[in-house]
Amino acid sequence: MDAGTAAARLMDHLTSVGPVAVAFSGGADSALVLAAAVRATGADRVLAVTANSASLAAAELSHARTFAADLGVRHLTPETRELDNPSYAANGRDRCYFCKSTVLDTITAVARAEGLTAVATGVNADDAVDPFRPGIRAGDEIGVHTPLRDLGLTKADVRAVSHRWLLSTWDKPAMPCLASRVRYGVSITPARLARVERAEVAVRAWLAEAGTPSRDLRVRDLGEVGRVELDPHLVAVPGIGPALTSVVRAAGFADAQVAVFRSGALNHE
Repeated sequence: MDAGTAAARLMDHLTSVGPVAVAFSGGADSALVLAAAVRATGADRVLAVTANSASLAAAELSHARTFAADLGVRHLTPETRELDNPSYAANGRDRCYFCKSTVLDTITAVARAEGLTAVATGVNADDAVDPFRPGIRAGDEIGVHTPLRDLGLTKADVRAVSHRWLLSTWDKPAMPCLASRVRYGVSITPARLARVERAEVAVRAWLAEAGTPSRDLRVRDLGEVGRVELDPHLVAVPGIGPALTSVVRAAGFADAQVAVFRSGALNHE
């Protein structure tokens, strides 16, 4: 559907939802839901809630705070402790379910304490058909609103409406939680998540200084090996492999690999 139609339908939908707390990760999808809720009901009837845990990169929390402030929305960042759940820490293929259960339970409790009964997430129509999204089931069980999914809005629609509204997130690359970088079966710990974040920050800084930034970048934790995934044109750049191997080793990994970025790569391994 065209961006104008998608925007109008989203506004109408959120008007019908009324005052709402938005589970706001800082990504393009939840950013659009948050912005649409503000447009539909007013900033004073909307609450942004970002789950603050070891799996959220510090830069993402900072970006979320800035975005919410620019909208004039009150923004709360409750600490969530999904790592206390052994089922989450075990890092099976259903890890996301246990994470979302904890996160959305916390956000729902915060919303109710603030007098809000409705909670909305940024799940979109593409997510709904992705076989690697067990966290969606957690949201359905809790009863959160999913306006993008309900209206059939895809990631392309999200970007088109966000661009129409001049949102800074309109072309923001996907940035899933740090736990998604860890190979299934390798236990999730605060130290492991911190190492992944440290490596990604260092790799991004090295690439920027070298004049070769990568739009998509991940450091995957394969155990003791950190696999750096980059835009395709960068992988064959002379000298980039050895340089990034040194960067990743300095961040705490025993060794490193360099490969072409593939979204959700660990889901297929």
